[in-house]
Amino acid sequence: MYSDKENINILTSLLVAHGVRHAVVCPGSRNAPIVHNLSECPSLTCYPVTDERSAGFYALGMALRTGLPTVVCVTSGSALLNLAPAVAEAFYQRVPLVVVSADRPQQWVDQLDGQTLPQPGAFGRFVAAAVNLPEVPSGDRESHWHCNRLVNEALLAATARGGAPVHINVPISRPLYNFTRHDLPQERTVVRIPALRTDTTLIMRQMNEARRPLIVVGQMRDGELPRAVTDALAIRHYVVLQEALSAEDGSESLDAMLKAADGTEFPLPDFIVYVGRTLVSARLKDYLRRAVDARCWRIDETGAVIDTFMNLTGIVEGRPADVLAAVGGSGPVGWYDRWQQLRALTGEHRRSYEPAFSTMLAVKRFEERLPADDAGARVFYANSMAVRMGCIYARHRIGCNRGVNGIEGSLSTAAGYSLLSDGNVYCVIGDLSFFYDRNALWNSRLHGNFRILLLNNGGGGIFEKFQALADADDALNVKAQYRTTARGFCSDNGIGYLSVADGSHLDEGLRWLTGNASGPRLLEVVTDSSTDWTNYENYFNTL
Repeated sequence: MYSDKENINILTSLLVAHGVRHAVVCPGSRNAPIVHNLSECPSLTCYPVTDERSAGFYALGMALRTGLPTVVCVTSGSALLNLAPAVAEAFYQRVPLVVVSADRPQQWVDQLDGQTLPQPGAFGRFVAAAVNLPEVPSGDRESHWHCNRLVNEALLAATARGGAPVHINVPISRPLYNFTRHDLPQERTVVRIPALRTDTTLIMRQMNEARRPLIVVGQMRDGELPRAVTDALAIRHYVVLQEALSAEDGSESLDAMLKAADGTEFPLPDFIVYVGRTLVSARLKDYLRRAVDARCWRIDETGAVIDTFMNLTGIVEGRPADVLAAVGGSGPVGWYDRWQQLRALTGEHRRSYEPAFSTMLAVKRFEERLPADDAGARVFYANSMAVRMGCIYARHRIGCNRGVNGIEGSLSTAAGYSLLSDGNVYCVIGDLSFFYDRNALWNSRLHGNFRILLLNNGGGGIFEKFQALADADDALNVKAQYRTTARGFCSDNGIGYLSVADGSHLDEGLRWLTGNASGPRLLEVVTDSSTDWTNYENYFNTL
């Protein structure tokens, strides 16, 4: 039986019609009628998560795995605000995250009534659509039409132009728990047929005339830019720069390539094509921002003005794979060969450089072992030092919450992805990110396919690069230094746990991490932050 609240029934029916199949639901009384409807619907599977902050990232991980809009449903009041980090991440990664929030009747907002605050518009510009559904009196055709239109608009926005988060707010008056409807209503479903606008004649001509063209690929999801497209460009001597966040077979570290080019008067590009989203490499962004005379074209199906390199010439509104597949001609051989020399140099250095026992050694050994032990695995890296080392060593595409680069939610995103995956899913994560998001492990549905490589050096290791902090009185506060382990939390939540603190036991620990398991496993590698940073610096200084 379904709710007697018509706005909830309209919403449920249209969620199914627009392809939603998974919903992360949080506990609460005001949202109970919505959760009940979602649970009753045979086309939807619900996943309960208690912590709203974690729930948002669970839904993000599921949407990344399926490519479909995924619901996260919360109750009224401050519960909604806990979703803000996940919504911001989904905005910059263009993930179709559908936030459904229950609300009190609007007349009680700001009247000192419990769990009330102004919920419509709570996420500002971080959502593609924010709608507040009317409560629909029985037989009121105009209210019904209005509610139907608002839900359609929001769900279309979630999947338009590459995907985006949306917010659907649902005011619900008492009584809450009348479930009298046998069937969901058959609702009018609005569809969108996009137009193709990719007239690229001007760009092709400029690219063929360029002496030093570059194609730069930021973070992309699986399948957005097939390897066949980039391989075809490389065969014709076009330089394609990709990090492991976009390349199916990983990539050489762009930071390392540009560090190797230092002091050689390496020329700037005169033509740039930029596709995808964010880049990890700060050196690449600095390098391209110096190319003030270059022509730079952004290929983006949203048509958004994104001027990352401060030299934007224009925007092509289209799918990057379609536009790049249409590129003809060939690139200058000499320019291509210079980049190939950098690739060969940094590739050999990656293989030969042997760090001392450190987080860098742990990532290197993990990535070296993975192809033989678990070739079909999916690997997520947390932000900060973890993803930087992933960009050096990963020879496969990696996942990362790189939309806003936040510390929160990396573990929850990987965990959410693992729930809908048959193969193993790994999360390589630093200590601050892990302990901040450890409630991701507070979930009984996690399977043996979820594995965590925890890099614990007792604080924010990336802050070691700031020399000015070394002698500062507040250095400990900025670096958030401490010493604790994940042992107790793993024990409380039924997570297999192993710790290593020296190189002689590292390989044994990695074998355990990648081996067969009936439940989730966590390998904690305990290191020293100053040693970690020294090894990382030496990697670049010895190029």
